[in-house]
Amino acid sequence: MELITKSKDLLFTDLPYTYDALEPHIDKMTMEIHHSKHHKAYYDKFMAAIKGTEAEEMSLGQIFASMSKLPVAVRNNGGGFFNHNLYWNTMSPNGGGAPQGDLSEAINNEFGSFEQFKTQFNEAAVNRFGSGWAWLSVKADRKLCACSSPNQDNPLMDLFECPAQPIITLDVWEHAYYLKYQNRRPDYINAFWNVVDWKAANEKYLKALGRL
Repeated sequence: MELITKSKDLLFTDLPYTYDALEPHIDKMTMEIHHSKHHKAYYDKFMAAIKGTEAEEMSLGQIFASMSKLPVAVRNNGGGFFNHNLYWNTMSPNGGGAPQGDLSEAINNEFGSFEQFKTQFNEAAVNRFGSGWAWLSVKADRKLCACSSPNQDNPLMDLFECPAQPIITLDVWEHAYYLKYQNRRPDYINAFWNVVDWKAANEKYLKALGRL
């Protein structure tokens, strides 16, 4: 919904679960600081960056489609706002397990197996130098891809090397995991698979294909 809403009308919302709901995989303090401080700051700075500009009347989707022409503050903070929203909704206290529905079949077809997909996604996440994100996305040819992006970039931006519609994402900025995992990013990445919301991911996949 937020991709077609005018940017000036976007809202900062509560998480769809409590801050402690993803424990022991992601701890309460990290979730609270991450959402109420980091994510909120991206939202506030994004609203400030577009205030009084034509971007206020553009949807977030339109902004991403023309990001290469917009100021870096819009890129960083608009990306930070959207990426975190997807991240929260990628996870669930009832998550984990294996992919569901049509997405499960697509993952097997594209990557060979769920385990091979996890390996490729994990490599994208652990090898992202510095801060960034790992993504499972649907490309224009309707095939899946696993990749990563720096900073707050995402596959919807017109400057992204592999443009696509994101389905799930993992935040690999240190603030997403450092309190619990310190420098052990691979441990955090492995823990992530215990909370992935595959039901929501399958719905996003079907929407990306125009089937929902």
